[in-house]
Amino acid sequence: MRAGRPKAKLVLTTEERETLERVARRAKTSQREALRARIVLRCADGLANQAVAEELRTSGQMVGKWRSRFVEKRLDGLLDEPRPGTPRKIGDDAVERVVTETLEATPANATHWSTRLMAERAGLSQSTISRIWRAFGLAPHRTETFTLSKDPLLVDKVRDIVGLYLNPPDRAIVLCVDEKSQIQALNRMQPLLPMSPGQAERRTHDYERHGTTSLFAALAVATGEVLGECHRRHRAIEFRKFLDSIDAAVPTDLAIHIVMDNYATHKTAAVKAWFAKRPRYHLHFTPTKGSWLNLVERWFGLLSERKIKRGSHRSTFALEKAIKEFLDANNADPRPFVWTKTADEILASIARFCTRTLELQGDKN
Repeated sequence: MRAGRPKAKLVLTTEERETLERVARRAKTSQREALRARIVLRCADGLANQAVAEELRTSGQMVGKWRSRFVEKRLDGLLDEPRPGTPRKIGDDAVERVVTETLEATPANATHWSTRLMAERAGLSQSTISRIWRAFGLAPHRTETFTLSKDPLLVDKVRDIVGLYLNPPDRAIVLCVDEKSQIQALNRMQPLLPMSPGQAERRTHDYERHGTTSLFAALAVATGEVLGECHRRHRAIEFRKFLDSIDAAVPTDLAIHIVMDNYATHKTAAVKAWFAKRPRYHLHFTPTKGSWLNLVERWFGLLSERKIKRGSHRSTFALEKAIKEFLDANNADPRPFVWTKTADEILASIARFCTRTLELQGDKN
């Protein structure tokens, strides 16, 4: 009877055993890595290779392979070895030239590079240019806008409003208030063609206008509930009526902190007098060009995306009915927006952006 090939002795340290047990039971570990860890653990318990193979429903060769790899290289032996592939045909110098040209130059007959223009310039294929751009996160066809606030009280206002979001006061409610004005009731000239397999929904580009409405909304930061009213006009009179609705909806024993912008309707004499008569109201104005600090703007974005943008409304009444339906659905299952960045992080990000902008302007000059 043959004794067979002698098995490599396998003894685990305490740290190695803890690591292998963690890998074997962790939910996000791939099945392949978990199996290797279980093989080593059972071998370390003194089981023969064939017994481990039967228990884990794998082959004896598989058990022997990972047992030997672990004895030779310990935990590193359980990692996959790099596999050889087709050598690169494009050298680092060519990649560097493409990246440099993309970032620092523009084509003679266009404002930005396309894969075709860059391929002609670099003497490479369009697919190669696409792979290089994806690898370095370059997208010359895309552009984004930005606005820098010139408010002299920017720092103070950011700290004030972010402080409300992250650490709201006791016995108080924080409301983000704003208006989405001039919402148009648009009706497409032809019926929508519904989505079908392999075909997106289609609609005509032309439409009929059937009037406008303005939505006054107050978002409760803590709960995500929204109080909203539609008015045909957008004046201080309508805003004061909306304030009356807020006052009636919020319990009288709570202080009310309102975050809003510096729009003219918010600062008329009548509105100021309204607030002066109600000391439980505390106003927090967003900085100029700083509407991103008002969380109700994010809710307006959801309203546009989910209800208005692709809707078709034959009248202002139909549009207002759709908005009310969205409000009711939101308040039936409200979900608050969670603010995560501190004021220091926001101001540091703005400072970095301003510094970079000034550097670029200096380079151009």
